[in-house]
Amino acid sequence: MRLPMTDDRFPDFVTGFEMTADLLTDPNPLLDFSDLPRFDLITPADVSPAISDLLAQSRELISRLTGDDAPPTWESFAAPLADGFEKLSRSWGIVSHLHAVNDVPEWREAYNRLLPDVSRFYAETGQNLQLFARYKAIAEGEEYSRLTAGQRRIVDQEVRDFRLGGAELPDELKPRFRAISEELAQCSAKFSENLLDATNAFAEWVEDENELSGLPTDIRQAARDAAERDGRNGWKFTLHMPSYLPVMQYADSRRLRAAMYRAYATRAAEFGAPDLDNAPLIGRILELRREQSQMLGYANFAEVSLVPKMADSVAQVLAFLRDLAAKARPFAERDVADLRTFARDELGLETMESWDVAYVSEKLLQARYAFSEQEVKQYFSEEQVIGGLFKVIESLFGVRLRLDTAPAWHPEVRFYRIENSAGELVGRFYLDLYARETKRGGAWMDEAMGRRRLPRADSATIQTPVAYLICNFSRPIDDQDGRRRPATFTHDEVITLFHETGHGLHHLLTRVDELGVAGIHGVEWDAVELPSKFMENYCWEWPVVQGMSGHVDSGEPLPRELFDKMLAARNFLSGMQTLRQVEFALFDLLLHSDFDPHGERTVLELLDEVRREVAVLRPPAWHRFPNSFSHIFAGGYGAGYYSYKWAEVLSADCYAAFEEADGPFDPLVGRRFLDEILAVGGSRPAIDSFRAFRGREPQVDALLRHSGMALV
Repeated sequence: MRLPMTDDRFPDFVTGFEMTADLLTDPNPLLDFSDLPRFDLITPADVSPAISDLLAQSRELISRLTGDDAPPTWESFAAPLADGFEKLSRSWGIVSHLHAVNDVPEWREAYNRLLPDVSRFYAETGQNLQLFARYKAIAEGEEYSRLTAGQRRIVDQEVRDFRLGGAELPDELKPRFRAISEELAQCSAKFSENLLDATNAFAEWVEDENELSGLPTDIRQAARDAAERDGRNGWKFTLHMPSYLPVMQYADSRRLRAAMYRAYATRAAEFGAPDLDNAPLIGRILELRREQSQMLGYANFAEVSLVPKMADSVAQVLAFLRDLAAKARPFAERDVADLRTFARDELGLETMESWDVAYVSEKLLQARYAFSEQEVKQYFSEEQVIGGLFKVIESLFGVRLRLDTAPAWHPEVRFYRIENSAGELVGRFYLDLYARETKRGGAWMDEAMGRRRLPRADSATIQTPVAYLICNFSRPIDDQDGRRRPATFTHDEVITLFHETGHGLHHLLTRVDELGVAGIHGVEWDAVELPSKFMENYCWEWPVVQGMSGHVDSGEPLPRELFDKMLAARNFLSGMQTLRQVEFALFDLLLHSDFDPHGERTVLELLDEVRREVAVLRPPAWHRFPNSFSHIFAGGYGAGYYSYKWAEVLSADCYAAFEEADGPFDPLVGRRFLDEILAVGGSRPAIDSFRAFRGREPQVDALLRHSGMALV
């Protein structure tokens, strides 16, 4: 069985038992599957009884289905199993979601109390030979050829995932395999919690107003408000992005930048509270992943990770990354030389330290292109940006987005519905934009419900999908006169919003009725970023930018002259940024393939080797990047961080199809992208979807062109 990925809630897999009378009348809101999650009623106290009940019901379902002596068919076995498990998946998904967006002690305790039980259930299920045998019987039986393409793909993926779940291990090894799965889930959850706690534990207090030189007015005001909430004078800066990043970009105080940089770079490391140090967890996660992979007959975790992905082998991915690094290096070296020259000649910094890079970059950007990110930010107010985003979606895909109402986990959360041209519901989503201390950092898309055909007498009844879109942007603030100012976003934050919405569209616009391959379900991990990276392109189209901009004070749209400067600066430092992503991806892949957790070489020594190979900027020796690398230690990107660049090749090539036609809103190309990429979800291999849309194999040329890097 496909196992849920710890802490980034990989699309759950449907399961199937009929709703019992107890569940229909149970007052526990986590057992209400009639529609949307009951965030107005759910409490941490509901978790244990609800999840325990669903685990018991799921085990009962397995017993019933495996006790049937009749040959298994899709309708007698696969469909009811999928329908039944969906309830557990949905309820646990709600708990996991609340653990991420409202990580208060009560929710953390409730989540961690049940995490071992849930992990154990999925590990046991993944090793159940009776279930495995039934899926193999369907795959090898006469019915297989009569199944839909999506159903066949589900069966094939289930057979594969049972093997990866240890179903074929000797009985004496299965308990150890399950114990590893359980411990890995706990380690990943703890990694994420430590990072959030370490982030929240730091504050830089400024009492001298002179140290605020260079900081934008709204950032100063937010820091003042933060101090006042703590009952103190002065200004409070934190390691959350809306506070941290502006300091690094704009603060003239080198002392302030250095203090913030060191605190951010050493989060969850040995320099802080011992109980928040993620280094032991990193070691343990690597040990467990390697042990489990070798139990399955693979040399390392990277080989296991690649089995369900587009890429064929570790060697292929390494070659891809190193080739990209070679193409980007000349541009990256020029970027760094420009920064160092500017820092020395214009800013008086003989040595550009790591805490100077963002500051020097911003100053060089302003000098070279005569604009600043802060200037641009004033034109991207929240309502304008959301309106512009929705217009792009409506124009491209022939749908309509409307504000809707639903209970949510925080008063700032909004809820929307998507309708087709006939006014029929297509999907719904929550939008949670602002950073909070109890919210996991970063931005992500997650699902609340997936699309599927409901197992009722009326077989035409479709459950429409529901998504969460989560960001960590600055919230509205009161200015010095006490007037409420709308939230404003940097252009990078606008790109982030479009990116996460791309994931959401992949989930919401599917037309596949089998949940196991609907939307993002069943999509290879290294292709799942295609729609998200694709949507980023629209943040650089003048009609889109013009339509979604409006100055926070005057309402005037972004001037074309300013946009042209942004466009000219689009690939500013792109070589350096590309190598940075390659560095992360190469480190991740080598860590999970070439690194021995029990050997003499340390994780930091491996990272240093990678940096010597590809990096053009080297951070201080005390930098502890791995301790906050949540993607690979607390998410689904272990031995898969390369997916961002891999999928970027696909997305750039797809966007080039619009460029070759009548532009970014060409209706025929837009319809093809919807039909061949978004709508089919995981019902066929991603490479087949790409070929169906593009008519050929992927090419890297469009990515290099969009990044301003010609072939060398």
